[in-house]
Amino acid sequence: MTTRRDGHVLMKANVRAVFSACLLVDLFPNKSNIKLLSSSSAHSQRRAAPSGGQWRQSSKEQRQDEAKPQRREVVEQDQRLGQEAVPRGTCQAMCPARELRNREAQNRLHRFEVLPGTERDWRPRGDALRAVKEYSRPAAGKDSTNPAELRPPAVLLKTVCYLIDEIAASLRLHPWTEVYSFVFDRLRGVKQDMIIQRVSGLDCVAILERTVRFHIYASYRLCGEPLRLYDPRINDTHLQEYLSWLLDCYATGPEPHPNQEEFQALALLYNLGSAHAAQHIMELPERLRSAPSITLALSINQAFLERNPVRLLRLAHRLSFLQTCALHRHLAACHRDLLLIYSHGFSSRNCRFPLDRLAGLLSLDTPLTAQLCQAYGVEVNRDDQVVFSKAAFSEPEQGKLHCNLYHSIVSEKQKDLTVQNIIHGCA
Repeated sequence: MTTRRDGHVLMKANVRAVFSACLLVDLFPNKSNIKLLSSSSAHSQRRAAPSGGQWRQSSKEQRQDEAKPQRREVVEQDQRLGQEAVPRGTCQAMCPARELRNREAQNRLHRFEVLPGTERDWRPRGDALRAVKEYSRPAAGKDSTNPAELRPPAVLLKTVCYLIDEIAASLRLHPWTEVYSFVFDRLRGVKQDMIIQRVSGLDCVAILERTVRFHIYASYRLCGEPLRLYDPRINDTHLQEYLSWLLDCYATGPEPHPNQEEFQALALLYNLGSAHAAQHIMELPERLRSAPSITLALSINQAFLERNPVRLLRLAHRLSFLQTCALHRHLAACHRDLLLIYSHGFSSRNCRFPLDRLAGLLSLDTPLTAQLCQAYGVEVNRDDQVVFSKAAFSEPEQGKLHCNLYHSIVSEKQKDLTVQNIIHGCA
């Protein structure tokens, strides 16, 4: 079905053909010649005239060619406007003065931010050198882009270093669950300022690296704490977001990143068994993928996928402390798989397995190994020998198995490392 424009084109072609035939009648009385020439003329007209689809395609391409410069100008203008619209913080303090006054008036200061000597006052005063901007949820009508309320990248990095050196690594502040809660919230405030200002570059990487180390260390140190004090799922959610942001900075930033190998390996160790994490590693450049720590992480990931806990735990002894912290959440599954495999492989009435040898395979001391066996229904006789039986193996009751008791492979690596050295990457 032709359109009105297509019909108009065909009508013009027919008019030209008729006019040509009339001229030929006057010039050539011979009818056969007239017929031959008129048919060839009409055929040439039809062949020269574009079909409906061709005309639409050519006109569409013409419009696209004309629109390309205009579209390019619009995109460049939007980019200029976007760059101009990004707010730039001017606050040089860790906490804006306006927020500090409001929180003083509302009595919402944390005890880590109170001016010494005013703790017992009816309304404690805030210490401008210790107060840190807290995280606040976006709300309708709330202006979160005020430059006076935003901290520039250099101040954000200084804030993160203060949270690590003076709060997280402090020996005076306890319990550490409260320390974690305070630092966790203030780091969310730092992240909020970074997103609003679209912070990138070396300052962004430095902040994210310290934040990732803090969350990985906290996942190990607070393992087994009550949910009202520490929620591992919330910590995991934010850690994954920081990791994803950091790896994206590595991929898109032109600057060299000396710590990239460390965090690529940490991301894989923390996400053992993840196809996405393994694929990300395989897409790295060969020079980076063949680095020692990444090669070791790939071997551990392969052992995890093959359900080979003996090899995994043997390779884990070669990890650093922070790498073992990233791995620790998979240790309970490794211990379970090892006992399950041995309960099937050594299931015999006359078979006895030395308890001390099993403790070496599990990287635990002998009493903890016997306690773990008992939790899974594996018998340990009076001679410190393990009697495996596939029929006796059972899953422990929920809440009976305390994961933090079986982290010997992690705790023995910490030695003299301080929290400050761990989070700053000085280990």
